[in-house]
Amino acid sequence: MAYNKKEYRRNRIKQRIRKIVYGTATRPRMSVFRSNRDIYVQLIDDTVGNTLVSASSAVPEIRGQKITKIAKSALVGKAIAEKAKEAGITSVVFDRNGYLYHGRVKSLADAAREGGLIF
Repeated sequence: MAYNKKEYRRNRIKQRIRKIVYGTATRPRMSVFRSNRDIYVQLIDDTVGNTLVSASSAVPEIRGQKITKIAKSALVGKAIAEKAKEAGITSVVFDRNGYLYHGRVKSLADAAREGGLIF
C-alpha cells in the first residue's frame, strides 16, 4: 500500500476503475502508466493475464526528440494503435489507471483514437 496521499488516492481510484474495466482477447484493456519522465501503455488480456501489445516513450526514437511530454504521449498513442492493428486488435477498453483524463493521458487516448482504435 502506498504511504503518501497522492499514491493512496490514485490507488483507491484505480481499484474503483478495475472493478468495472476488464479486458478480453477480442477487446483488451488499454492500461496507461505515467511516470515523471515517460509514459507507457499496454493492451492486456485479463482472462489469461497476458500483455498482447505495448508501447512507451522510453524507446530511443521517441525519447531522443526534443518535444513536450504531451507530444511524446501522442506519439505513443499512434504507436500503440499501429501495433494493435498489426496484432488484429481494433477495439479496446480504456483504463486510465487512476490518473485524471487530461494532459498526457488525454493526448495518448486521442492519438490512439486517430490511429484507428475504438474505445
